Amino acid sequence: MPDRSESKSRFVKAVHGQKELEPDPDFEIGLAEHLRAQHSPAELIELYSRFAVGDGAFDVLMRRAIWRALARRFGHGVLIGSGVGFKHLETFDIGSGVFIGAQAYIQGRFDGMCVVGNNVWIGPQSYFDARNLVIGDNVGWGPGAKVLGSQHTGVPIDVPIIQTDLEIKPVRIGAWADIGTNAVILPGVTIGNGSIVGAGAVVTKDVLPFAIVAGVPARFLRWREGHTPEQ
Repeated sequence: MPDRSESKSRFVKAVHGQKELEPDPDFEIGLAEHLRAQHSPAELIELYSRFAVGDGAFDVLMRRAIWRALARRFGHGVLIGSGVGFKHLETFDIGSGVFIGAQAYIQGRFDGMCVVGNNVWIGPQSYFDARNLVIGDNVGWGPGAKVLGSQHTGVPIDVPIIQTDLEIKPVRIGAWADIGTNAVILPGVTIGNGSIVGAGAVVTKDVLPFAIVAGVPARFLRWREGHTPEQ
């Protein structure tokens, strides 16, 4: 006879961001500095391909060292999963304690800006149009969730849409927010601090702080428990 207790939900302690962060060792920072001094960005990107896939300690170390050598800023205690890809890493500002899950892809732009705050958790297979993107501290980003930060104007009508100008709009994800699995954040949207975006939601407009939204398109459901909105 099955144990009915197995069908009940249970609560466990959160892990990410709970431990005091230790600085990366001096030798690792020195390795990044050496790579930056000895190799061009193109050479470092080629080198990254050798270590991009693999879960061994040396692969993890080299991914982190190469990101630190290329990025505008790179914090301590960052974990970069297997198969994580990027474009224009030189525009990235990565905080400390960040986790980037396997096969995530962050697409920057040469004249753009991508900021990822401290203790951000990014799930596997996520995609970021990071041409003008800021993610605040302690954000949870569900597996497969996506940011779309740009769109073609579609004007004029007598040429293929893909050949029309690209309009880049800023996307801002407030601190403490939680983005559900496979959610999509559209260009120009701001997600308020501490808000929750449901799994599979398509967010077409700004979300207020501590709101819960879900659906396609995403709609307001309720305020988070304990939050009293200002009148």
